Amino acid sequence: MTMQACTVGHLSAAPGTKTAGMIEIAIQGKPYTFPIFLINGTADGPTLVVTAGIHGAEYASIAAALDLGQHLQPDILHGRVIIVPVVNVPAFQARAIYVCPLDGINLNRVFPGKADGGATEQIADWVFQNVIKQADYYVDLHGGDLIEALVPFTIYPQTGNARVDDAALGLAKAFGIRYLVRSNAVSGSTIAAAAHAGIPAILTESGAQGLWSPEAVALHTNGLERLMRHLGMLTDTPLEPAPFTVIENFVWLRSEHTGFWYPNTAVDQVVQPGQDLGRVTDYQGNVLQTAQATVQGRILFLVSSLAINQGDPLCAIGA
Repeated sequence: MTMQACTVGHLSAAPGTKTAGMIEIAIQGKPYTFPIFLINGTADGPTLVVTAGIHGAEYASIAAALDLGQHLQPDILHGRVIIVPVVNVPAFQARAIYVCPLDGINLNRVFPGKADGGATEQIADWVFQNVIKQADYYVDLHGGDLIEALVPFTIYPQTGNARVDDAALGLAKAFGIRYLVRSNAVSGSTIAAAAHAGIPAILTESGAQGLWSPEAVALHTNGLERLMRHLGMLTDTPLEPAPFTVIENFVWLRSEHTGFWYPNTAVDQVVQPGQDLGRVTDYQGNVLQTAQATVQGRILFLVSSLAINQGDPLCAIGA
């Protein structure tokens, strides 16, 4: 909360300045590079960390983080903003869904990582220790992957720490996306690891299926500007409240088989318990599984590819 240099790795930005560059670290003894922006304001304020590209094909979030890094200027900023537009660079370059191609592991399931672990665990450890832990507040930008359709929503973790939990809910409300999904913060996600370290954090979802429309990107960038006004980091205009709906239960349906997926629903559709949501067949077209809604709620997320593997998500219902 004091005027000081903003530093990550070998890059640094003095108060009132901005630095952009590439960070190079060693992952299992081999070079690993990723882009970063450091924006250090001219006035005192909190440190906000923004990451994107934890999943490398979620393009709207990546484009939004890059846009913020390019256009946010230190002369209007109170505090510091650290932006990593693409964390999972191998996945981005390979257009890989879900996992890091270095070892086939989902980066958003291993935070806070392990310094002596596998490649993905080492990436998580370095980013958590050197970037995320600098945050007073943390936002992880996501969007539907190459095979995912979704309704925009924000996830906020709840840990039992009233200070952190209340602040996270405040961030989610300020960001301005309609649907706010409560998470119990038990997974190895970025925001769960941050929350358990005492850092209020949210994960935002906008964009889908390999597309990065201006509207999907703007939902992220506008949300970040709203959040910075909420935190007093931008003071040009007051924050206008946005309507929101809190979702207490996020129910995932997964495939029990490998084969073909034929959804019988769509994102934003309200479904009822027992409703047919689609079927999984084998390679000859024989039905192996009928996916049925177990709760009343709204389809927030839906896999849109014909190909499906055992254990893959099919859809998620916000109840």
